[in-house]
Amino acid sequence: MSRVLIVEDDADIIDLISIHLDDLNVEVTKAMDGQTGFDLAQSQHFDLIILDLMIPKMDGLQVCQKLRALDNFTPILMLTAKSEEFDKVLGLESGADDYMTKPFGIREFIARVKAILRRNESWNENRDTKAKTLEYGDIHIDTERRKVQLGESRIELTPKEFQLLQLLAENPGRSFSREELLSTIWGYEFQGYEHTVNSHVNRLRAKIEPNDKAPKYILTTWGVGYRFNEEIA
Repeated sequence: MSRVLIVEDDADIIDLISIHLDDLNVEVTKAMDGQTGFDLAQSQHFDLIILDLMIPKMDGLQVCQKLRALDNFTPILMLTAKSEEFDKVLGLESGADDYMTKPFGIREFIARVKAILRRNESWNENRDTKAKTLEYGDIHIDTERRKVQLGESRIELTPKEFQLLQLLAENPGRSFSREELLSTIWGYEFQGYEHTVNSHVNRLRAKIEPNDKAPKYILTTWGVGYRFNEEIA
């Protein structure tokens, strides 16, 4: 049974989400402020954290950033209200895996939750069968500790940026379409989200490429998608 932590200060939204998660045979834990949510996330194992942006005591961005700083990589689905000024790039850079804007359709919400849980389970099952370290040129990828070094410098990546880099680096030379990457990394089966892949590739390139305008590691396969450069020794 999957375990989900809901950090939200609106009791009606908590009840709505909980009812539908119960139908998925998911065990739900609730917190109505950021500090309580952070403490629970650190003291217990969860398969997903549903995290509202505007919550008392510690806002969602702070909770997310503090968890990632402590190498807690539990997937986070961040909730925001349309009336809130929310920089989606900032949210993803803080370590959120995905975000939804309230009010949201419950069918899409459940589809997102199922995709994250399915993707996380598959990722964990396959992790032990892959190499623990990958080295290409100046890049050193420690898949067990989820750490990336470029030369002597550690590169800070969000969970999705790391998974994207790991997937490509484990399959050098193989071209992945945007649809494949979206399905494998995010678990989405919806059309129209390909821009999510592009934005993550662009941010990843900005962090690891000596010149992100002329990429050395993550190459574009025109008309297809992206691949990791197989010619780097």
